[in-house]
Amino acid sequence: MDRICFTLFGKPIYWYGVMIAAGFLLGLLNWAWLGRRQNRPRGFASELGFWLMLAGIVGSRIAYVAVYWPGFRDRLLDVVRIDNGGLMFFGGFLLAIPTTIVFSRLARESIWSLADYAITAVPLAHAIGRIGCFLNGCCYGRASDIPWAVHMEGADRHPVQLYESAVNFAIYALLLAAFFKRRKDGMVFAIYLLLYAPARFILDYFRGDSPSVYWGFTGAQWVAAALFAFGAMLLVFLPRRLTLEPGKPPV
Repeated sequence: MDRICFTLFGKPIYWYGVMIAAGFLLGLLNWAWLGRRQNRPRGFASELGFWLMLAGIVGSRIAYVAVYWPGFRDRLLDVVRIDNGGLMFFGGFLLAIPTTIVFSRLARESIWSLADYAITAVPLAHAIGRIGCFLNGCCYGRASDIPWAVHMEGADRHPVQLYESAVNFAIYALLLAAFFKRRKDGMVFAIYLLLYAPARFILDYFRGDSPSVYWGFTGAQWVAAALFAFGAMLLVFLPRRLTLEPGKPPV
């Protein structure tokens, strides 16, 4: 599988980078669409997108480098190279949380209202990004003889990247439905955690690139379990009110 999408001025442009960029763009368009439905200020989506994109990339890269540090110890300049892979979703997701909190304070909006709005773009961008992982050959699955196995890293393997992409597309559709029917701030964010966390926990059993296991589970599975518990608590304890409804301007 050719990882290069095209060349630009003699420099290879990888499918991974192209799909990550496409995911961010679609996420931004999703925010712009929802923002119009909520009468948000012009430029709100792009401003939020800039900061969350920055947090997502930095957090994802920090997590990847931390896990695979021995491979970077003697190649420090490669720490900033992300054009050919090397991002961990949960790292970016966790750094995006405090970024969203700060942004909500600056925008004078309820953190949970903003979280509901922001989280809708995450599974959409993630789904596109996982297609990029598949085309790049990273985040590959376990060796398998299933009929739809794909050849990667010297073996026929589960196309787990495409499994996760399909799951994220489904979650995106469910979040949109929940967004327009929510009854309290934070509900959509909590639903995302309750849907994605167990899906990721299960999908990690099909991964063939997990670098380490702690007490029987991968690092991602431990994070997923914690996020699921947090999502369940949110759904129970969030106040039953909305501060921003479709068609009403932010306060």
